[in-house]
Amino acid sequence: MAKRRTAKRRYSPAASAKVQRAMSEKKRGTLHAGRSGKKVQSRKQAVAIGLSQARREGARVPKKNG
Repeated sequence: MAKRRTAKRRYSPAASAKVQRAMSEKKRGTLHAGRSGKKVQSRKQAVAIGLSQARREGARVPKKNG
């Protein structure tokens, strides 16, 4: 029987927690975007903010494309 390879996690558990926190803040309406401070409306933007915060803290997150 051949050994089964397990894929390495791309995002660390810490990164997942940051995204989860950003999403819950968005739902509550307390998540604000960068310099402008406007309220975040889109789900994609909330995820991007969570990943950005995780990167800043040194969590394992793949690099941005482009």
